[in-house]
This record gives sequence, structure tokens and C-alpha cells, in this order.
Amino acid sequence: MSGTTTDAQHDRTPDRIQDRTPDRGQAPEADRRTRLTVLVALAANLVIAVAKTVGGLVAGSPALLSEAAHSVADSMNEVFLLAALRRSRRPADRRHPFGYGKERFFWSLLAAVGIFVMGGCFSFFQGFEALTRGTEENFGGYVAGMVVLGVALLAEGVSLLRALHQLHGQGAADGLRDPALRTVIAEDGTAVLGVTLALAGMAVHLVTGQVVWEASASLAIGALLVYVAYRLGRDARDHLIGEAADPEASGRIRALLQAQPEIDSVEALLTMKTGIDSTLVAARIDLVPGLDSERVEEVAVRIKGSIARTVPEADQIFLDVTDRPARETQESPAATGERGGA
Repeated sequence: MSGTTTDAQHDRTPDRIQDRTPDRGQAPEADRRTRLTVLVALAANLVIAVAKTVGGLVAGSPALLSEAAHSVADSMNEVFLLAALRRSRRPADRRHPFGYGKERFFWSLLAAVGIFVMGGCFSFFQGFEALTRGTEENFGGYVAGMVVLGVALLAEGVSLLRALHQLHGQGAADGLRDPALRTVIAEDGTAVLGVTLALAGMAVHLVTGQVVWEASASLAIGALLVYVAYRLGRDARDHLIGEAADPEASGRIRALLQAQPEIDSVEALLTMKTGIDSTLVAARIDLVPGLDSERVEEVAVRIKGSIARTVPEADQIFLDVTDRPARETQESPAATGERGGA
């Protein structure tokens, strides 16, 4: 078969294929639920951040001040996530023909940086400061600080339950694909654990008079925040640099292509996630001999429709038809995405 190229955006593609592309300008129900979850977390963190800051200054508690920094970082991150939810649903345009789905991962990366810098680094600073300079115990202030932490634990727990309820409603697999919801769950879970560590450190410090316990709690909170920031940042990076579709989805697409009677061989199959519910698919295929150009067009339209039905998130589908041997094609730049028939 001579080298003929076709793509999913061809003018002759039937409406039934074009209409299945999601409308990025309208947020689905899942986005509305996620926005509510983020707003709940933001309201809780703003109130808690103020209370922790006042309590930490009154008590002179490094652990409580570390938790205040944690809540401030979380509040800023929720603002980032709200921006991600709004901006990622903008429709594709000439400058961004594949849409703005990756905006979610960009803002999630900023949230991870915020957790690391404002939460983790400040907590380490407070811990080392307490170890080197010590701190004076103020019974009244410490009791007030522990009451603040108790209220914070309750508020963070409510926010976490809200996020987990949404995750359960959407299903773990679908819910965790959304970096906004994943970040809220990570932040709230970390906040609950961090408040528990701060409470324990303050209580033991108050009982024993040894500041090392509270300093250790502050350092532990810092280590926890750095780890969470690393995990969130790594996930965002993988998507931003072009992560392939899930192996299961890629396997279904390859099996579908290989099952087509008109396809002699699948020379290369490339996929890339362009958003939480959108994937680009590019395939280089060798058709059986004897097909004229009209027949090739009909076959391409049918195959793209089958891929769209099999993998609903595949909203950009490109087929490149070639007659070169499989080994030659796989070693060529086209197999690595440097050139192609899209």
C-alpha cells in the first residue's frame, strides 16, 4: 500500500465522530463536585490558619506555628486548584489545538511547590530553631494552643471526609485521576496526621518540660510535607512531560487495530494523555494491498470510530498509513514521534 496519510480531524469525518469530542468549556458534574470539595477545604484551612497562627504566637509553640504554615500553604494551594478547575476546561484554540487539559497538572505542580516551600521548609526551620534556642513553656498558652489544634483536627477531618465521600461516589480509579481531588485528599490526610503529631509533641513537651519532643514533632511534620510534595510533584511532572495512556487502554487500541481485516500490521502506536479525560492516539499502520484511496478513507473513518467507542477518552485520533516493513518503521523517527502522518 503506498504511503497515504489520514487523520481524525479530516473534513470528511462524519459528525458521529466529531461530536464525541468533549466540550472543554463546560465543566462536568465531577468538576462541580470537586470545586465544592476544594471550597470546603479552603474555608476550613483559612479559619484554621488564623487560629493556629494566633495560638502559636501566644503559646510560643514551634509545632503549632509549623501547623499554621501548613494551613497557609494548603489555603494557597486550594486557590491554585480552583484556578486549575476553571482554566483546564477552556476549549481548544489555534494556539492550543489539543486544549488546556494539562493546566490541571501545572497548577497541581505549583501546589506541590507551595507545600514544600511554605509547609515543609518552614516546619524544618521551626524544629531546628526550637532545638538550638529552646522555648519557654506557658501553661495557659499551651492549653489554648492544644484546644486550637483539637478544633483544627475536627475541621480537617470533616474536609477529609467530604473529599473521601466524593472519591467513593466517583470510584477510586476515576477520582484519583483528577489531580485537584487527589491533592485535596493528600492535603487533608496530611493535615490530620500533622495536627496529631503537633498535639502529641506539645502534650509531651508540657508534661516533661523537654522541648526536644515538640521540636521533633515539628521536624516530623516537615518531613511529612516534603514527602507529600514530592509525590504530588512527581505525578504532575509525569503528565506535563507527556505520559502515555494506561497500558490497558493502549492494549485495547492495539488489539482493535490488529483485529481489522484491512490492516496488515501495526507498525507503531503512540498515546499521550492531554487531560484527565482526554488522550491523543497516533498509529502507523500497514494496510493490505489492493485498496484504492476511497476505500482507504472509508476504512480510516470506521477504525477511528471503533477506537473512539472502545476508549472514550481518545478524543484526538491520527492514523498514518504506510507500506514500509515493521522493523524499518519502528527504528525510524516516526516511531518516536519526531515525525508522523498526523
